[in-house]
Amino acid sequence: MSRIAHRPAAGIVSFAVAAVMLAGCASGSGGGTADSTTDAATGSSGTDATPAGDVQTGGELLYLEYQPFTTLYPPQSGFYPNGGIIANITDRLVYQDPVTLELEPWLATDWTVNEDATEYTFDLRPGVTFSDGTQLTAEVVAKNFDLYGLGDAERGFPVSEQINNYAGSTVVDEDTVTFSFSAPAPGFLQATSANGAGILSEATLDGDVDFFAPGNATQVVGTGPFVVADETVGTELLLEAREDYDWAPPSLEHQGRAYLDAVRFTVTPEDAVRVGALTSGQADLVRYVQAYDEQQVTGAGLQLFAPQTQGVNNSLSLRFTNPILSDLKVRQALVAGVDAQEVVDTIFTENYPAATGVLSHTALGYVDESDRLAYDPEHAAELLDEAGWTLDGATDGIRTKDGQRLSLVASEAKPQPLSKDTLTLVAQQLAKIGVELKILAADAGTFAEAIVDPDQVQLYHSMVARSDLDVIKSQYHSQNRNSLLSTDAELDRLLEVVSSTADPAARLEASKAAQDYLVEQAYVIPLFEEPQVYGAQNYVHGFGWDSIARPIFYSTWLEG
Repeated sequence: MSRIAHRPAAGIVSFAVAAVMLAGCASGSGGGTADSTTDAATGSSGTDATPAGDVQTGGELLYLEYQPFTTLYPPQSGFYPNGGIIANITDRLVYQDPVTLELEPWLATDWTVNEDATEYTFDLRPGVTFSDGTQLTAEVVAKNFDLYGLGDAERGFPVSEQINNYAGSTVVDEDTVTFSFSAPAPGFLQATSANGAGILSEATLDGDVDFFAPGNATQVVGTGPFVVADETVGTELLLEAREDYDWAPPSLEHQGRAYLDAVRFTVTPEDAVRVGALTSGQADLVRYVQAYDEQQVTGAGLQLFAPQTQGVNNSLSLRFTNPILSDLKVRQALVAGVDAQEVVDTIFTENYPAATGVLSHTALGYVDESDRLAYDPEHAAELLDEAGWTLDGATDGIRTKDGQRLSLVASEAKPQPLSKDTLTLVAQQLAKIGVELKILAADAGTFAEAIVDPDQVQLYHSMVARSDLDVIKSQYHSQNRNSLLSTDAELDRLLEVVSSTADPAARLEASKAAQDYLVEQAYVIPLFEEPQVYGAQNYVHGFGWDSIARPIFYSTWLEG
């Protein structure tokens, strides 16, 4: 049993005043962290060395989440509150080790891939059932990937950004399925290990996009170790363990039922309340510990985990279709005018390494671009002079050209850690070279419209996680997330080469070419490598995460 009984959300909210007082003791500039953080930041499982024989089963874990989920449709699990639930109620065909990133059997016991990566055949594990009692079959697996790979416009489902060149499926027999592609799809095997490919029951797949929205979570059925037992829209969700679950990845020491009886997700948006509830013993585990609260957690002697997300770095995308940013020299000046190391040193901690490239240094295909991303405000000023943006006649230090001020807008990103603080410091840095940067608040009434208009938002703050080379295409291709609002056909071509090259060595070279191009064109300002930071009580053991740091509760247990 948990040593701390569950308290409803109202009890946590009532703690807000005390939590704010505690938070006031934390340093706003980050600072040192405990040794446990260093271990966790390597991407280890988050487990401790307690012998398996000492594992205690049962109990309910209270988990505080920063934001409510928006959908439980797996291809939209990139939003961490979505992925944190999907990862625990669904399984995947293939398991990706979060440390080695190697791909291993899970719901598929074996697979074959043809030479040009246009055909994948999977043999399925027998005896697997969905939580509604129906069997996992090749037919239902095919139905999952036909929806994810082809989309369904009538029901509101886009094509998954993680699946490229999908043509269709063939059910070979009850336990064997083949997937075909119109061009090489070397990233597909890893895609089958991602939350975006969580396997759903046939009845669940028959729903439209609204079926997966908040309010219907208990009806979303997977094969995972937990089921959604109850939901209070926007505030709370209860996962309960499946008694009959017995098909974890074979490489895991833990097999069979989850150790916990239940996990209660409680949405707690206030940073001080989440951390205060943890340090006071009201919560067992919290996500999104801000950098300025890390010392409060470690200072209380509690566990802090900071696994990396291993994808495209936390960055500013420069929307080059905007007239001001259409000038390469202006974009180059912005890159040279931002000091990423100062951002990290001022706002964050050692768990947020300054970016040295488009991708995290732990990501597959990482290229060190630090020389071309170096902070050089003098060179930035020279570039702006050459581009015709001068300080002649300026009364407030902002450059002008033909009567127009060099004024740009960046969008606050609610899912990104301390986005407003980050953008505020970047604005101060750019002001030193004569650039005005305004910040569009995430709660602005015009936000949704503005962030897809390069004339309203020129610097877009975002990141994306995935442990595959295709992650760069997900972020920058004009038909995927398109953070640049790009019209650059050459960029699309380079990204498509990454997703369609079967030879592993050639694919790495293609990824390097795409990264080099993004930097050469000054399309991005990489800031830092983004972790997911969790705080936990010391009686919480076995807490883990997937390859991009989403929480995994399967092997978690409570001592005492």
